[in-house]
Amino acid sequence: MSNIMENTATAGRLRHPEKAHRPDTEIKRKPKWIRVKAPSSKGFLETRNIVRENGLHTVCEEAGCPNIGECWSKKHATMMIMGGICTRACSFCNVATGKPGLLDPFEPTNVAAAVAKLGLNHVVITSEDRDDLNDGGAAHFAAVIKALRERAPGTTVEILTPDFLRKDGALEVVVEAKPDVFNHNLETVPRLYTEVRPGARYFHSLRLLDRVKEQDPSIFTKSGIMVGLGESKEEVLQVMDDMRSAGVDFLTIGQYLQPTPKHHVVDRFVTPEEFEHYETMARGKGFLLVSASPLTRSSYHADADFLRLRAAREAKQAASA
Repeated sequence: MSNIMENTATAGRLRHPEKAHRPDTEIKRKPKWIRVKAPSSKGFLETRNIVRENGLHTVCEEAGCPNIGECWSKKHATMMIMGGICTRACSFCNVATGKPGLLDPFEPTNVAAAVAKLGLNHVVITSEDRDDLNDGGAAHFAAVIKALRERAPGTTVEILTPDFLRKDGALEVVVEAKPDVFNHNLETVPRLYTEVRPGARYFHSLRLLDRVKEQDPSIFTKSGIMVGLGESKEEVLQVMDDMRSAGVDFLTIGQYLQPTPKHHVVDRFVTPEEFEHYETMARGKGFLLVSASPLTRSSYHADADFLRLRAAREAKQAASA
């Protein structure tokens, strides 16, 4: 890890200052359909070593993803650029909040080197919110995509971006870099934004996805929400309609899991049968691809899903020809 990355990992680090004032809440016991085994495979250890050697952050670790054992055993890791410290404090997220450090100018090269070494066919690049930067980190995203195209030209690139709120021109910079998939999660229904995602604006995020399609229709767009936060079925269906109005191609729906007692409580655990119902409803609304299950996350099975997404578009184009 470079000195810049070390400073970034320690400077101003604070775990969710806004949420620290909430009384601790007991974390509900997970039902049997959500429990996963602790990671220990050879592939997991090899992936971890490559990540460490290149001084990288991953959302798999920072956000405490339950699928890390499965994904890393297959050498699939979601790279988290720009330091791993967020300028916001969303009540659902386990990424540290605080004052971020300087961007690492070598990070794009290091990310590309790690992806090439892992031999990935598809990679997901994400970041925390960087409201401290004039462009929200858009130029850094573009630099990472460029480095990946040069070092791993056969790898398709999916990005999961922040909302670039009040950062004029930022989206255009990222779209011009031509990622294969542009993902930005709405996370929850509009009614719950003030308590779940207080630093964001629902309709701004929706418009962001819409603008990607306006600027480059060839880029796949993707978005996801968590359930189990207190939303109603009707609200979830309305979010689906909103996404389709914005031209979103791929929808993911997963169960919210409370990372610590200081985070937003789990209102309930949604059953696998309910997820199946949501998937059926979403497919009927015209999404090219839908992934809905308790353990679904934005980048879960992203490599296989990209192939399915591309095939679905080709089939749709052939049918309308």
